[in-house]
Amino acid sequence: MPTTTTPMKKFGTFGGVFTPTLLTILGVIMYLRLGWVVGNAGLLGAWLIILLSFGITICTALSMSSIITNIRIGAGGAYAIISQSLGLEVGGSLGIPRYISQGLAVTMYIFGFREGWLFIFPEHPAFLVDCSVFFVLYAIAYKSADLAIRTQYLIMVIIFASFISIAFAAYNGSMGISSEDAIRWGTFGANTDMKTDFWIVFAVFFPAATGIMAGANMSGELEDPKGSIPKGTLCAIAVSLVIYLILAYWIARSATEQELLTNFNIMMDKSFWPPAIIAGVLGATFSSALASIIGSSRILFAMGEHQVLPKSKWLSFQNATGQPRNAMIVTGILIFATMLLRDLNAIAPLVTMFFLITYAMLNVVVIIEQKLGLVSFRPVFKVNKFIPWVGLISSVMAMFIINPVISLVSILVVAGVYGILNKRHLETPFEDVRSGMFSSFAEWAAKHTAGLEHKQERAWKPNLLVPVTDAAIVNGTFSFIKDVVYPKGYAMLLGIGEGENEKRLQQKLPKIANGFKDAGIFSSWTIMRTDSFSDGVNFSNQAMRGAFFKPNVIFLNMVEKGEALTEFPTIIKEAARLEIGVVLYARHPKAGLGQKQNINIWLSDRGPDWQISEGIGNLHLSMLLSYKLTLNWGANVRIITVVKDQETQSKAMRFMQQMIDLARLPHVQATVLTGNFQEEIQKAPTADLNVFGLPPELDFDKIRKTIKMMDSTCLFVLDSGVENVTA
Repeated sequence: MPTTTTPMKKFGTFGGVFTPTLLTILGVIMYLRLGWVVGNAGLLGAWLIILLSFGITICTALSMSSIITNIRIGAGGAYAIISQSLGLEVGGSLGIPRYISQGLAVTMYIFGFREGWLFIFPEHPAFLVDCSVFFVLYAIAYKSADLAIRTQYLIMVIIFASFISIAFAAYNGSMGISSEDAIRWGTFGANTDMKTDFWIVFAVFFPAATGIMAGANMSGELEDPKGSIPKGTLCAIAVSLVIYLILAYWIARSATEQELLTNFNIMMDKSFWPPAIIAGVLGATFSSALASIIGSSRILFAMGEHQVLPKSKWLSFQNATGQPRNAMIVTGILIFATMLLRDLNAIAPLVTMFFLITYAMLNVVVIIEQKLGLVSFRPVFKVNKFIPWVGLISSVMAMFIINPVISLVSILVVAGVYGILNKRHLETPFEDVRSGMFSSFAEWAAKHTAGLEHKQERAWKPNLLVPVTDAAIVNGTFSFIKDVVYPKGYAMLLGIGEGENEKRLQQKLPKIANGFKDAGIFSSWTIMRTDSFSDGVNFSNQAMRGAFFKPNVIFLNMVEKGEALTEFPTIIKEAARLEIGVVLYARHPKAGLGQKQNINIWLSDRGPDWQISEGIGNLHLSMLLSYKLTLNWGANVRIITVVKDQETQSKAMRFMQQMIDLARLPHVQATVLTGNFQEEIQKAPTADLNVFGLPPELDFDKIRKTIKMMDSTCLFVLDSGVENVTA
């Protein structure tokens, strides 16, 4: 009998991201240490510590949200983000220590649960409690992430029941201390034997704010990770921040400084019904442990998928329902082994440090992407350029404030793992942003990108080869070429001619190239001494095929002299063989480029299926070039197609909307016309530039008729096969 498989359960924003993130932030520190923080720092000092801690995590959450909306994230959360941006070596150097630290975190949460349990049942054996909690946790997590999330729903009810108990206490007069008498600025234990300072108290509280990755760790099992992770994480941070600020106010008005400093159970004592607080403590530690065991196993599974670790194929095994069973087994063994140590206080700070290093690297990823300015960096969720810098600097500062020695040890561990992984020459199954970085570092970059097998889709930018027989032709299209290329592409001017024509080109092309440089565009020029226009272009492309910086688009101009025009088909055929794009620029003699406000991209009939696939005509290059023009013109783009009947219209519209979503292009509209192409094309909305696919058989008369019919300048585009607007 054939075996049947159950589809993997996919989670939404609330269950998959918001719930685990919120419950991890609302942890044991809230119940057992918030009063101590207020007692030391006072209400205003505690609020400052809370806001500072959450400020660091908010900056990182914003950076993470930005990068997530620009990539197709798989399993592994932050590990997957960093790997796809900076490579598997960097991702693995953080993923391995972070996986281990999350295993340690599970053990510490189990120990925290045990302390709360023994408060109720002091006669129970500690190790037996630890083992019982571990097996319950492991059974839930091993069964499925769905069961774990449903369990967290129950825990959320318990935690909010504890808040109701606090609310009833406040309503019934627990806040007996007036706002004038409540400690505003604390003395940091100056009147006790336990003297502290602001940064010591900050170091104690800060781990409470480090649970923002709990939802992101579920990235491989979310219905819409690009939408769910930003919304769920930021909402969880906002809700938990409000809760912490309110609880700090309540406890400051409910207890004296001495009570807050000496009684870690003050929240329990001041609540309306203390058992609700005890249940909250147990629920908080249990939910945090559950989120960590689920998250850590997904990190290990993702590293197995990418062949980062030994026995990776075994680690990446999933059962019929998509659960990473083998990764769960290894994670369970790791947690049980750390439980046998019985005391993790000495290495507990490592957990926080690896979180902070991960935060720092997430911010570094966004900084690099923003600095490189690649066309592929088009996040749906955009952040100000200062946000990742604030997140990076504050994360590093927090590390050394909390514990300088452990911070250095953590950095050395990450560096050591990176060195080991770098020697293994890992094969990256996806392209990362390093290709863009390397292209910015010239020869140094060339050595690193030589071994990359991918087509460099993310690093694509328009590098034009502009062949001309007359320098005046380039001057006539100077502005348009500049707008296509600026700011990161380049324009290579290729003069073709002999005798007197060659001398004229030698005099004028350098001046035009300098004009591009003055406009902020890298440009170079050279001359091919030949009368054959096609030989000059084709031989140049063949010669540059092995170069690191080589043109990827040939810019042909319809105003070239007749002899050159007749050789365009030969150039286009050779360009297709060499995987070089072609742009045929057909300027309207009167309209020119008009007001540079509207661009129409004409899509050929994709029927009958209208399915998105790798070969989608010439749409990749058309959309990328149009996107570049919108950046420099501020224009709007409309994608238009003509179908034969109403039945096909909905399929075509769905295809175009999917392409727009995948391409992440702003201000793009889709229009589907029904009827005869020649008739409907004249009814289309007017545009300053109309972009068409280059026909297989070049017909200049037909192109001229199209220009006249559209009453605008037209661009005819042929993809090379290397561009990818969805990258």
